[in-house]
Amino acid sequence: MVKRTIIKIDEEKCTGCGKCVAPCAEGAIQIINGKAKVVSEELCDGMGFCIGVCPEGALSIEERHTVEFNREKAEAQPKKQDISIRCFECGAGEDTHYLLPLRHNMESLWVCTRCLPRLIHG
Repeated sequence: MVKRTIIKIDEEKCTGCGKCVAPCAEGAIQIINGKAKVVSEELCDGMGFCIGVCPEGALSIEERHTVEFNREKAEAQPKKQDISIRCFECGAGEDTHYLLPLRHNMESLWVCTRCLPRLIHG
């Protein structure tokens, strides 16, 4: 056991929308019985890309003792693609552009790397 950061999911707040599943590149989060669950703590890298996309604020990061992150096992997980994840500016999907989670005007959105500079620099 090691002390590290890991995702925590508040089941009371989770509506099971699934928006956190595809952003978890390691495959640590799945929808089980209508709620998001960390299915394997060794798959969670604790980076929190899933946090910004949760419309209910059900995800957070906590530091605690758990198993060590297993990069090899995480990289071997099947990648999930969510066709609903698109750049809010140009509509590009993750199949054609790199997308990043973004907070803009009090909303959790996705933006592609082509549109991001325009948002930053105007």
